[in-house]
Amino acid sequence: MSATLTRAALYSGAVIAALGLAAAPAQAALITLSQGHVDVVDIAYEGGVLRLGLHDETTGTGVERDPAEVTLRVKPEAGATVPSNPAFSFLGSPGAPVWILPQTSNPALLHAGWAAHELPAGAFQGDSVHLKLTAVSGPADVSLYDVSQGTPTKRFDSGDGLPDSVNVSAGAHHHTNWAFEAKGDYTLTFQATGKLTNGTTLNSAPVAYHFTVG
Repeated sequence: MSATLTRAALYSGAVIAALGLAAAPAQAALITLSQGHVDVVDIAYEGGVLRLGLHDETTGTGVERDPAEVTLRVKPEAGATVPSNPAFSFLGSPGAPVWILPQTSNPALLHAGWAAHELPAGAFQGDSVHLKLTAVSGPADVSLYDVSQGTPTKRFDSGDGLPDSVNVSAGAHHHTNWAFEAKGDYTLTFQATGKLTNGTTLNSAPVAYHFTVG
């Protein structure tokens, strides 16, 4: 290397150091979750801010994660067919394929739900907030529903229009069925809203959650 090039390189380094410039930080590695317990939508109220996150317990130890850095995988083992019972017609035609993360735990699949453990009692009117599914992007419709004694109760359903909303109490923890009507990549956007006991209405930022099915 010539003396001129060496001096130029040293000079450039000195300028960068003098200006306090540094290399851009590396992006966080994306994480794929495919089995175990996860509170997909984790509702919290801290420092006057209502926010949504993701609480990962798939390894047995709770970890708070940024939903933008997580892909939730619905494995092929989640494949099923739509029951003939007309009560399940919101999933599609009887016998049609559907991929379901179940309400009850299956060790081979994600046990997905929502939680409000970080929503303190007494902060919001009615001790609750509304959780809204505002948008779904993907190859087909998505529905979240409970089943009790063989009868489904829809919580969210993109097939009959959005937004849909459920009431979530402070400290609540709920698991439900997450049904996807085709293989592919989906983005579900959630938002929380609530009214503080002083009458102030708070809205969380809308947060996108990413699923890969099949």
